[in-house]
Amino acid sequence: MRDDIKASIDRYANEGCPVGHFLTAVLENKLIESFAKADDDNIKDMFEIVNYCYWNIPSISWGSPQAVKDWLNMHEEKRQKSKK
Repeated sequence: MRDDIKASIDRYANEGCPVGHFLTAVLENKLIESFAKADDDNIKDMFEIVNYCYWNIPSISWGSPQAVKDWLNMHEEKRQKSKK
């Protein structure tokens, strides 16, 4: 897996930072869309990317579009509260 992909996943998991279209599709568990949006490196690394998510990020943060939306919203609310 490329370093930039791992870093994006980690920022998403730790800080609730939005990711690009490819990783959003992966996190939302949209298999066909994931492959359609992946470049050649990410297609080759798809198993490693999904395996990394499975073992290294909170299970509530991914797996469906709603889980991703909720995760991003939760972190946005935290950021808003910390600004006050």
